[in-house]
Amino acid sequence: MNARIAASAAAIMIAAALAGCQSAPDRPAPVNMPTSPVDGEWMGTDGVAISSLYGGHFQSRSVQTGETLTEGTYKFRDQNTIDLSFYSMKTKQQTSAACLLAAPDRMNCTLGNGTQFVLTRHS
Repeated sequence: MNARIAASAAAIMIAAALAGCQSAPDRPAPVNMPTSPVDGEWMGTDGVAISSLYGGHFQSRSVQTGETLTEGTYKFRDQNTIDLSFYSMKTKQQTSAACLLAAPDRMNCTLGNGTQFVLTRHS
C-alpha cells in the first residue's frame, strides 16, 4: 500500500509540475495605462499641441501636423505640483515648467521664463 501511495503522490507532483510549465494565454499588454493623476492626453488652451504624459515621460505633438514639438520627463514635486523638463525641437533648447494640478482636468503651468499656459485634459 505504501508503494501505491508513493506512486500516486509522484503522479500528482508530476502533474502539478507540468501544469506549472504551461503559460497563460497571450493577452495584449496595456498601453499607456494611467499611473498618476496627470497621466493622459492634455491640450493647450491655444489648441496648437496635444501633450502626452505617461509614466514620467512627457511629449507634445502639433495638432495640425502630428510632428513632435517637445520631449522630456515629469515628476511630482508635491501632491499638486508637477515639474516638467523637456527639450524643444523648435528652439533646440532644454526647458522647464511647473504645473499646478488645479482640477482633475486642468493644469496651470508656468515656463521657466515666466510664460504661463493652461493644459486641459483631452479625451
